[in-house]
Amino acid sequence: MNTISSNTIWTSFHGHHLFATGAPADVALAVHRALRDDPKATIVIFDDRTGRSVDFDRRGTDEEIAARLRPPETWPDTSPPRRAGRPKLGVVAKEVTLLPRHWDWLEQQPGSTSAVLRRLIDEARKGDPERETVRQAQTAADRFMQALLGDQAGYEDAARALYQGDKEAFMALTRGWPADPRDHARRLAAPAFAGGGA
Repeated sequence: MNTISSNTIWTSFHGHHLFATGAPADVALAVHRALRDDPKATIVIFDDRTGRSVDFDRRGTDEEIAARLRPPETWPDTSPPRRAGRPKLGVVAKEVTLLPRHWDWLEQQPGSTSAVLRRLIDEARKGDPERETVRQAQTAADRFMQALLGDQAGYEDAARALYQGDKEAFMALTRGWPADPRDHARRLAAPAFAGGGA
């Protein structure tokens, strides 16, 4: 699932040509209009944060499409007046599958299972933020490259260089790739390389 927040950026490509980049609603409307004019056009949209391809609901007017893609913090507040007590935490329910030994351990911890899992995740995220930034950049860049550049010469070696943090090799191996997606892959990969951007 691609979560839309105020800093979410989508980038779209028509073949190997950069088509549009920016806020999800802006990119979606540009793609929607292009597909309305040419239904056979092949345009792929990517979430820059994750490198995953994204799809959006094209039904309705431009305003309705844009409204569905606005970040939640910009939605009008239609909630009833707050009562005294704990504020809502914005909890999202999803299924988690664990082995019996994991459930046994969780049940021995103080607090609810959900609270323990939230605490473990928060601790892991705070533990080494620089390493987490590198990991996210590597994953996003590789997902994007695999989707749009996986058939390019040197892709596997470039992916290896990305995960090894070898910026020089990565830049050399991607030099001959189509310019727009190559440059985008380098932007996504930049935080993975110590000492500056690609």
